[in-house]
Amino acid sequence: MTVGLYRAGDTVLHRLPVGVKLFGLAVLSVAIVAVRGPLLAAGFLALAVALALIGRLDLPSTARALRAVLVIAFVVALLQWWLFTFDRAVESLLDLVSLALLALTLTVTTPTTETLDAVVRWIRPLQRFGLDPERVALTIAMAIQALPGTLALAQETRDAARARGLGRSPRAYLTPFVIRVVARAHETGDALKARGLGD
Repeated sequence: MTVGLYRAGDTVLHRLPVGVKLFGLAVLSVAIVAVRGPLLAAGFLALAVALALIGRLDLPSTARALRAVLVIAFVVALLQWWLFTFDRAVESLLDLVSLALLALTLTVTTPTTETLDAVVRWIRPLQRFGLDPERVALTIAMAIQALPGTLALAQETRDAARARGLGRSPRAYLTPFVIRVVARAHETGDALKARGLGD
C-alpha cells in the first residue's frame, strides 16, 4: 500500500536523516503495541495524524492507501470485541491505523533508495559472517516492488472475471490470479538466474 508514494518536499520530515526516521518509526511502533488502553491508542493515532500533516501527505492518496488497512482493522476489531472486550477492539483498530499511517508517512517522505542504502550500511559489518548486504538490499527491493505488481494482477484478474460475467465466482477470480502470480515468480527467478543471482 505504501509503495511508490514518495513525494519530494521540503518539510521537516523530508529533511530528517533516514536513520532517524527509521529509528523513530521503530520506537513508536513498539510503544503502540506495548502500551494498552483505548485512550492512549487514540493519542498515538493523533500523533500519527500530526506527523502525516507535517509531512504534507496528500489526502486522496492517503485515503486510497489506507483503505485496505481499514478493512483489515475493522475485521480484527470485530474479532477482538467477540473474543475480549469492546475497549480491546477499539484499541486494536486505532493501533493498526496508527501503524499504517506512520509507515505511510515514512514512505511518502523518504525515497526507497535511501532506505535501502541505509540498510546496506547498517548490515555491512555482518559481511565477516558471510552475509551479503547487497543481496539483502536486492531481496528487500524485490519484495517492495512485488507488492504493487501483485495488486495490479489482482485488479486485472478481477476485472477480467467481471467482464465475463463471473464477478461473483471466487474460482473465476482466484484460480487465474494464483496462476499469474506463480508465473511472475518463475519469470523473476529465471531473470535472476540469467544474471548469476539464482543462488
